[in-house]
Amino acid sequence: MIKLLIADDHNIFRDGLKRILADTPDIQVSAETGNGSEALELMRKEDWDAVLLDINLPGKSGLDVLKQIKKEKPHLPVLMLSMYPEEQYAVRTIKLGAAGYLSKDADADELIIAIRKAAAGGRYASNTLADHLLQSLYGSGQQLHSTLSDREYLVYRHIVAGKSLTEIAQTLALSIKTISTYRTRLLEKMGMSNNADLIRYALEHQLFD
Repeated sequence: MIKLLIADDHNIFRDGLKRILADTPDIQVSAETGNGSEALELMRKEDWDAVLLDINLPGKSGLDVLKQIKKEKPHLPVLMLSMYPEEQYAVRTIKLGAAGYLSKDADADELIIAIRKAAAGGRYASNTLADHLLQSLYGSGQQLHSTLSDREYLVYRHIVAGKSLTEIAQTLALSIKTISTYRTRLLEKMGMSNNADLIRYALEHQLFD
């Protein structure tokens, strides 16, 4: 039996996952949470066969949770499940140690296959993700947004979504000053001067949802 921990901030989506997996005799959803910090607490309290982790979590982001899990339990398989398309976060999460990445529009069969493969110690990659990984390894040039740290990239995503620095600070549970510093750094790294440049780049590289 695969003992699964789910961390996703949408109650309705978690309920949907549980209904799908309830008909799968070898997978049991043993705990769930909608908060990043709570996910880490649950991870520490028990032994798990796999974790299904969303990127967008209040408190600690899914990327931060992934990093901490791999630090404390490096052999615990973590599958990332997100509304963001694979080209936006998949390679980044795989490099951080994720066992796979699925967008939330994946069908139930693909989800179950990915969970089983991860719990068995393998890695799951869709054909699209495999292409992105190969491009990341052997691509001819590095895209500007790939130079950003994980936190800088999260801030960038919120900026191009039209959120103010105050809103981003509230979402990520950081100070406005810290968010402003991240914005300054990412502008410098990408060689841009304002939010309009960032949005234009996002449109050109299809970084919007």
